[in-house]
Amino acid sequence: MLGMDAEPRQNAKRFTCLDRHHALVIGLLALVVAVAPASEGRASGEVAWDPQRYIGIEEIKPGMEAYCLTDYGDAGIEKFELKVLDVVYNIDPGQNAILVMGLDERFKHTGVVGGCSGSPVYIDGRLAGALAFGWTFAKDPLYGVTPIKEMLEVGRTNPTLTARGTTRSSAFAFDFSKPINVAYVSEQVLNRRLIAPVHAGGASALPCPLLISGLPSEACREVASHFDAMGFMAVPGLSGAAATGDDAALELQPGGTLTVPLVSGDININVLGTVTEVRGDRVYGFGHSFLGYGPVNLPMAGGKVYTVISNVMRSFKLGTAGKIVGAITVDETTAVSGRIGAEPNLVPMSIRIERYNDSEPRTYNCRLAYNETLTAMLARSAVAGAALRLGPLPPEHTIEYTAAINLDDGQSIRFENVSASMGLVEPVSEIVGTVALLMNSPYGSTRIESMDFAARIRPDGIYSHLWSVDVATPKVKAGDDVEVSVVVESYLAEKRRYRVTVPIPKDVAPGKYGLMLCGAPEYERFLAKTVPHRFIATNHQSLVDALNMVLNIPRTKLYCVLVLPPGGITLDRAELPNLPETKSIVLQSDKRPMRVQPYPHWIERTVETGTVIRDREIVPIVVEE
Repeated sequence: MLGMDAEPRQNAKRFTCLDRHHALVIGLLALVVAVAPASEGRASGEVAWDPQRYIGIEEIKPGMEAYCLTDYGDAGIEKFELKVLDVVYNIDPGQNAILVMGLDERFKHTGVVGGCSGSPVYIDGRLAGALAFGWTFAKDPLYGVTPIKEMLEVGRTNPTLTARGTTRSSAFAFDFSKPINVAYVSEQVLNRRLIAPVHAGGASALPCPLLISGLPSEACREVASHFDAMGFMAVPGLSGAAATGDDAALELQPGGTLTVPLVSGDININVLGTVTEVRGDRVYGFGHSFLGYGPVNLPMAGGKVYTVISNVMRSFKLGTAGKIVGAITVDETTAVSGRIGAEPNLVPMSIRIERYNDSEPRTYNCRLAYNETLTAMLARSAVAGAALRLGPLPPEHTIEYTAAINLDDGQSIRFENVSASMGLVEPVSEIVGTVALLMNSPYGSTRIESMDFAARIRPDGIYSHLWSVDVATPKVKAGDDVEVSVVVESYLAEKRRYRVTVPIPKDVAPGKYGLMLCGAPEYERFLAKTVPHRFIATNHQSLVDALNMVLNIPRTKLYCVLVLPPGGITLDRAELPNLPETKSIVLQSDKRPMRVQPYPHWIERTVETGTVIRDREIVPIVVEE
């Protein structure tokens, strides 16, 4: 019996050792987990739920007393009494809300206030969520509160969402298979509207005031037209640096001001909301989205509230931004979240304006938030604001302008041109279109490093049209010259006559040809139709080249173009104009993957007129045998 029991006892001893070993390993793992930093072992941006600090909606009942912290500009962050009306489940798919009524007399006087977005709400001494939405024209201060649990979950679905600007996205899907048209791209950008979220029953997210300074009222109206649909209230006049001199007053803390300085410097455009929660270097606010598409890298700052403007339609906070202290890195439906100390993506922009009614040229230096959706529009607002600072332009005016958009690979987009009596449409659309194309390009992640713009504005118009076009001998022979006399009429100026000589090649075939005389817009259309490959981007380098080409067609020239029969071929982007016909036929095989088309020929002559011609005329030319 002893021999039979020995083996089980030895096995039991081995199992006991193994159990002790496993227990030791498990204990060590538990210790590692226990001492690991809070940011490790969880998705980036996740904050551990603390029932002593936070209260869940399952604990909230109608009639409970509550209060919020927010800044009304009177005495900094103050406590405002609230009463819980109820909890609304699934107010939107997967989202809940707490309905609260303001009891404070100031709340009753102002009603729902824009800029209170993110004001933390406390129930039973614990953080329950943030003021986030309300009802326009409501007589009572009725607010919807986004639960804190839903706010703390922003950025948890994908850890890369909180990476410091490493995630690159495109806000616009431009068609790069067609010749570049910056004016059309600019129109697409400016026509886009990011609609603010609307909840059931007509409730909408509290509008964040868009505080603007350094821009004239006309420019402010243009900015407002583009941001209103996003749920912002454009408020001109007060958005400069806070004059408090006390950095502590601009600290990011629950109930304090949270701003997003979209443009900072000599021109300021700041979005104002409220801080809900601060955990370490992580800041949560707004209680609703800003742009709402996840990963962002926008500047984050504290701020100062001067006062609350009571308004029948929608009251709002009037304030200013403080020093940039970090970056908003996550922007989702229930909140925005940022990190103190993170570096926001900013692009410096210099604007120099010389106006006929200003004593000296003025230079404006500012920094724009670097964002695929916003930067082009912000650049437009900054340029328009600087140019219109001393009032609108007269009906007859001329703008001579230069621009440089510098890239981090050492290249740049540079253009120089003249616009006549078109307002700021042409220079601004070129900036907007170029910036939008570069920032939403599918060809790599080259970054805009800086932008420079300079303009000289005169109170005279130089636009003109073709008064007459005469050809001395419309019938010529190969090798002859065609003499053209063109009369250009300018507004309030004498007519001017220009003579152009166009040589006819010796080897041109007899027949009828068209001689086109036109200004820059028609000449650009001719090039885009005739040699589209020059304006189509297939990689980053061709995009840079195409932009530099299309933006540098001078508007003050008269273009004279004689279109000839095609010869040779264009192989993808390679032009082979003198290729023998036999080789051309071989290369035009359908089996070749590259695009092949006949190479067009034309004779071109230009004349500097000092005016901007907007029309065209085509004169028939007959080449006789």
